[in-house]
Order: sequence, then C-alpha cells, then structure tokens
Amino acid sequence: MSGIEDVASLAGVSKATVSRALSGRGYVSAETRLKVSDAAASLGYVVSSSASSLVTGRTNNVGVIIPMINQWFFASILEGVERALLDRGYDLMLYNVTKTVEERLRVFEYFLVRKRVDAVIAVTLEITASETERLLALGKPIVGIGGPLAGIPTLSIDDIAAARLATEHLLLLGHRDVMHVGGDIDEQMDFHVHSKRLMGYQEALTAAGVPHDEHSYVAARFDIPGGYRVGKQILGDPRRRPTAIFAASDEVAIGVILAARELGLSVPDDLSVIGIDNHPLADLFGLTTIEQRPDLQGEQAVAWVIRQLEEPGWTPPGEHTMLPSQLIIRSSTAPPRPRTV
Repeated sequence: MSGIEDVASLAGVSKATVSRALSGRGYVSAETRLKVSDAAASLGYVVSSSASSLVTGRTNNVGVIIPMINQWFFASILEGVERALLDRGYDLMLYNVTKTVEERLRVFEYFLVRKRVDAVIAVTLEITASETERLLALGKPIVGIGGPLAGIPTLSIDDIAAARLATEHLLLLGHRDVMHVGGDIDEQMDFHVHSKRLMGYQEALTAAGVPHDEHSYVAARFDIPGGYRVGKQILGDPRRRPTAIFAASDEVAIGVILAARELGLSVPDDLSVIGIDNHPLADLFGLTTIEQRPDLQGEQAVAWVIRQLEEPGWTPPGEHTMLPSQLIIRSSTAPPRPRTV
C-alpha cells in the first residue's frame, strides 16, 4: 500500500506539501496541487481522515445548525456553505433544529458537545443565553448568519435598510398608494425579519410625507401561494387597489404578480411590484428586487471560521457585520399611470 512518502517522491515535493495539497489547508500553487493529485491518483493513495485527525487534532468537520432546509433562502445558504467547505477540504455536519425544546436540547447538549466538529455555523437561529454558553464552552470558532448573537460574530443584510430601499424605489417612480405585503408579525421568523421589513417600509413612507395606516400592510404566508391568496384579496376590489406593492420576499411578490395576471391586470401598467431576495425565479417574472445573495453569506461564514482555525488569534471584524444588498431593476416596476376608475 502506498503512503504519503511515495506520493511525495513521485511528485518531487516534500511530505508537508503533499499534506497541504491533499487536505486543502495551507497555500500550494495550482501546478503543484495538480502534480500531487495526479501522483496520489496513480498510486491509489487516499488521505486517512482518522490519521490526519490524530496529527492535527481536527476532524475536518464543520457543524451547521439550521431551522429548516426546504425553503430557497436556507437551501441557498447551505449551498454556499457546502461549496466553500469542499473547496477547503472540510465536510459539513448538518443539524436541522426546530423550535421544540426537546430537539434543541439534543443538539446543544449532545450532538455539538459530544460529536467532534472543528467549528460551528448557526444559520438564522436565535440562540438562548444557555445555548450560547454551551457553544462558547466548546472553544471552537462559531459564526452566526441572520442577526446579532451576544458573544458570537454574526453577519446579515440590513432588513430595515433593504425594505426602505425597495419602498423608496416605488416612491421615486411617483407612487403614493403603496401597500406592503409581508410576513405575519405574530408568526415571526428568528431575528424579527417580518417586523424589520415592515419598519423599513414605514420609515420610507414617513420620510417622504406619504400617509399610511394599519390598512397599508397585509400579512401573507411567506411563499408564492401566500402572495397569490393575498394578492387576489387586495387587487380584487378596484376601489382599494394600490398602484404599487412592496412584497417582503420575491416568492410573495411572484404570488402577487400571478394574482394580478389572473385578474386581468398588467404589471407594471396597472400595478408595480417589488420584492426582496433576487430569487432564481425573479428574472423569469421580470421582478424588480433587492438582491441579498444568501449563498455568499454562507461562503463568508465559512471563510471566517476557517480563518480562525488556520490563523489562531484572528477574529472576524466586529460583533455583527451588515452585508450590502442592491437594487435590481427589471420590468415589474414603472411610474403609475392616471387612474381610470
């Protein structure tokens, strides 16, 4: 059976270089990495994870805690996390955590403590003080995505600013009858995403001197069917119909557009619609949106934990980092045309 010495000899490099090239940790030129990979493949050499762990004290596993995986936003974060981990020679250990006390106890008191991981990434999960204490007691790099967590470096977009930017785009086009279709405030996502996006919308209207009240906001389930159902209710009565809708997510916005089409309304001639996300379907529907790139948020979280592993003493910049979001203008928004009703 071939060993690391044989690979080093065939590739004409040191054993340390072979280790760096095959583990993905540490700098190795692309040419040398290819030479080492070819030598290892020709000799049938495979790195032993257990042996590597004994030498380095690492498992090459990063634990990811996430509340759900069957929605685009969360799946996109996982895609970015997995891609970045694979590029660096690490494996992903996924923990799908619900809000039940029993499930959370199993994850925080058993799996993360007793199963070996080199680092932890918490995705859009508000963690209690006791859960934070358990995580920090691991002595491992920890990063959160979605909102501030005491004692843990975190990153997210600014939901208030994103909602304000979306609403300001409609106001700049000349709309004054702007409605917000958002998530149910009584069924908040972690980090109060629904209320933050409602707040950004309200701030933009107030700053522009545009009146609004409780009837300017309608709650919807955070998906396409939810947007469709609320869209039918809002747009079915011409006397109450707004000239523009800011939807708190692209999926909700797409549901509103489908409802408008079914009612014979033209987007954007009769109704302008804007969302948040830049969902893969946004381009298909010509949807103007605020892009937030959850996959890049996942990649950034990985970069932070891996750098902490490989550069002891390095810490991420600040307790909570706000990532940029940008306006993507497509065909679903336009200046309002004069009312005929």
